[in-house]
Order: sequence, then C-alpha cells, then structure tokens
Amino acid sequence: MAAASRTGYTFPQKTLHWLMALAIFFNLLFADGMEQWNRLVRRGEPVTAADISSANIHAYVGIAILLLCLVRLVLRLVQGVPEAPANEPKLAKLAAKIAHWAFYALFAVMPLAGIGKYYFGNEVAGDLHGGPLKLLLWVLIVVHITAVLVHQLYWRTNLIKRMT
Repeated sequence: MAAASRTGYTFPQKTLHWLMALAIFFNLLFADGMEQWNRLVRRGEPVTAADISSANIHAYVGIAILLLCLVRLVLRLVQGVPEAPANEPKLAKLAAKIAHWAFYALFAVMPLAGIGKYYFGNEVAGDLHGGPLKLLLWVLIVVHITAVLVHQLYWRTNLIKRMT
C-alpha cells in the first residue's frame, strides 16, 4: 500500500465515494421495482415490460456499484488512505478499519448476490441480498455517519474535511 502521509483522500477517491453513496442510497431507497418483479416471479404471475424495466434499473445500478467498488479498491491499494487522526483511540481506529473493509465486502457481495437471484434465479442469494446483507449495510451506514459526527462534534478532528 502506498504511503499515506496526506490529510485527505484524492479527488478520484472522493468522487468515487460520493458516486457510490448516491448509487447505494438510490438502490436502498428505490428498490420497489425489483421487489415488485420478485413478488410476481415468486407467485408465478405475469411480468410486464415495465416491471422488467424497473427491476433492470436496480440491477444496473447494483452492477455499477460493484464496478465502482473495484475501481475504488484499486485506488485505495495504489494511492493509500490518510492516517487516522492522532488523538483517535486505538479501539476506534480498529473499528474504522473493520467497518471500511466490511463496506468493501458488502459493496462486492451484495451485487453478486443480487446478480445470483435476478439473472440465475438463486433464491438463497436473493434472500441474503434483501435480508441480512441489506440490514448489515444499513447498520454500517448508520455507524459510519455516527462516527463522522462523533469526530466532528465531539473529538473535533474535522474528519469530514478528508472526504469533502
């Protein structure tokens, strides 16, 4: 991994972070088309072109998230990441590392599970995608935002500046 003596992420890293955040929130908040398609398929009911189109949007955004994740991971490995704030407790540093790698794992596993369900009909993959993986992603997002707020408002490290 490259040396990380800078205080912020690079412009490409920031851009990928925010593009992925938008895509992930889009898919989390607007999954109705995929859920409708899934309900129809499970019941054996007819699926309309509009249903397929709505489900495809969710699928294509998920595939984009997977591809962006891979690019982001390469950039992380090549360009490195900024050091944690010096006064951050060791346990918080460890938690941040675990959370960030858990995000990367979810950014890859969730789209792959969705692909498994949508394109290959794997029910287990679909159940994982829409169940525990989705819940874990929401939990990590809440923890991530809470950690940023703790840094900003309690520890006053101005951590948010690294990604804005």
